[in-house]
Amino acid sequence: MISLGLSHLLQILTCILLLTRSFSKDDRKIYIVYMGDNPKGMESTELLHTSMVQSVLGRKIAADALLHSYKSFNGFVASLTKEEAARMKGIDGVVSIIPNRIHSLQTSRSWDFLGFPENVQRTNIESNIVVGVIDSGIWPNSYSFTDGGFGPPPRQLSCYNFTCNNKIIGAKYFRIGGGFEKEDIINPTDTSGHGSHCASTAAGNPVRSASLYGLGLGTARGGVPLARIAVYKVCWTKGCHDADILAAFDEAIRDGVDIISISVGPTIVLHLHYFEEVYAIGAFHAMKQGILTSWYLSVAASTIDRKFFTNLQLGNGQTFQGISVNTFDPQYRGYPLIYGGDAPNIAGGYNSSISRYCPENSLDVALVKGKIVLCEDRPFPTFVGFVSGAAGVIISSTIPLVDAKVFALPAIHISQNDGRTVYSYLKSTRNPTATIFKSYEGKDSFAPYIAPFSSRGPNVITPDILKPDIAAPGVDILAAWSPISSISGVNGDVRVSNYNIISGTSMACPHVTAAAVYVKSFHPNWSPAMIKSALMTTATPMSSALNGDAEFAYGAGQINPIKAVNPGLVYDANEFDYVKFLCGQGYSTNLLRRITGDNSSCTPTNTGSVWHLNLPSFALSTARSTYTKVTFSRTVTNVGSATSRYVAKVITPNPSFLNIQVVPNVLVFSSLGQKRSFTLTIEGSIDADIVSSSLVWDDGTFQVRSPVVVYVPP
Repeated sequence: MISLGLSHLLQILTCILLLTRSFSKDDRKIYIVYMGDNPKGMESTELLHTSMVQSVLGRKIAADALLHSYKSFNGFVASLTKEEAARMKGIDGVVSIIPNRIHSLQTSRSWDFLGFPENVQRTNIESNIVVGVIDSGIWPNSYSFTDGGFGPPPRQLSCYNFTCNNKIIGAKYFRIGGGFEKEDIINPTDTSGHGSHCASTAAGNPVRSASLYGLGLGTARGGVPLARIAVYKVCWTKGCHDADILAAFDEAIRDGVDIISISVGPTIVLHLHYFEEVYAIGAFHAMKQGILTSWYLSVAASTIDRKFFTNLQLGNGQTFQGISVNTFDPQYRGYPLIYGGDAPNIAGGYNSSISRYCPENSLDVALVKGKIVLCEDRPFPTFVGFVSGAAGVIISSTIPLVDAKVFALPAIHISQNDGRTVYSYLKSTRNPTATIFKSYEGKDSFAPYIAPFSSRGPNVITPDILKPDIAAPGVDILAAWSPISSISGVNGDVRVSNYNIISGTSMACPHVTAAAVYVKSFHPNWSPAMIKSALMTTATPMSSALNGDAEFAYGAGQINPIKAVNPGLVYDANEFDYVKFLCGQGYSTNLLRRITGDNSSCTPTNTGSVWHLNLPSFALSTARSTYTKVTFSRTVTNVGSATSRYVAKVITPNPSFLNIQVVPNVLVFSSLGQKRSFTLTIEGSIDADIVSSSLVWDDGTFQVRSPVVVYVPP
């Protein structure tokens, strides 16, 4: 999944009475009409929305076109033609028109690896915190979500066509555009497994002896097992739609959840401006109500020290170690071996240039049935399916072997070099054979490092804001699963399990969600920005030697939930700070007032540069070998020792031509909650692509660390 955090967080009636030509239903598409905050003094906006639709479409068909009105902010969903959407955008008060894009879904060992044991100190407040999970629903019968030992919920939420308990205290589903598939269950029940996996990673109960067919055996648990869960199902067989995602944000805000976890992302990379995409809109309005969302923090997916290995043996005795989550034991040794490029399904219109990659149906069944097939590149399990009846698949991978996948048949990923050796054996042997063995656990001594699939910075929309913010485990995570979904996701795979091992930024996000909840349980009145700051400034530094993109791979580093509870100092920010930032980005007073619903205005005194937004990180984009001088301003709040004296240290691992100065370089506090401001000036030039430094405020007890990155944009 692609996590851009703040880069998406803040780029968030003159009626045109025209008679329109008639359109068929197929000409219309679903659009979100976003209008900012609710108008003051207007209890219901639905009449306004109806009037707007009527003004563009005409009264006769407006009832069919207005599909949904949002409640916690001003906006609605309508079925419009492209021309009608353009006219709607011209109506006074409209901030943006958003097509109803489709998005996709993006353990036991991971929390221990973070140094966050099951018996960590907890507060009673944790059980009063409600985690809102926007995903594919939840499997209610999982041991991860039973309510034994839980008292009554802190508040009553609705459960639509679903039986809740004292653990799952709310459950709703959204499909504004209609159109269910036969595989869909029309209630909050999880049919894919993804939502259950994410919810249990964040807040699942401890479950002993959990595993996937014996792999990953241990206690599967969430980071905050005492917290309650409210479920908002937006993902169905055909994906997750914008209108439904925004409806879930809307409902979660109205329900008053404490934090929103969402592990869903666009199917293609889109660099949209602020307030032109649903995550930014939802996160902004949640932030206004003091609700932290996982999209407020952009999260990178890191590895843990457990890895799943699989061995391959050729008929000549050569053995290779690769990766996969292969639950199959070989029925016998020595399956015939064939190259996918030598077995194209010619009758189906495929040739060897396609069949070498082994997409589903591209291989000749008669040639590959009962054999192990050597394939190229790195196809996903659903891409290859059952490989046209093959006995197994060897994938010669073009990228590093990091995350192990579950296939519908025996499978192994091997390196490209090993793949060449296998190919050479196959071509030089009259009757080549191979055996793929069941996977086993091993140790990854290099962990943590960032997975290849995890999105990298820099921030395209606002280059001088560092992204990602932070890293968390997202590789080979064992967590709850829906037993009505196959473990590989391939139709026809009959293997089911209550727990599954999968990878993605989707798995990293709920780790950060849980860490944020843990901090909030000790500091219930902290703002979302304070919690974000605490997580970032206490993160464990990661190695640029293992991650060539440095901070653009891992942000501030790997989360450390225990340290985050006592960060010493925090960088706070509120709605007014973001308004100043938006003014500096060129937003007009009129547009800002629509978004904020108040009298915000852009003036010379409150037009803020991105360099002055009070973030716990510093980023500067500059031309190569060009002198630059930029000053950032920041304010920190004392949450550590009442009386303290912090000294600034600037750490630059490698020599550079940059001079970084902090003024003042000593901050003295005499009480908790006291604020002190400082500036950080970067002067000089760089020849490298990126120069990484850190600012550390140190009082002898707390070390408050912020990444400082100067880079040449690609």
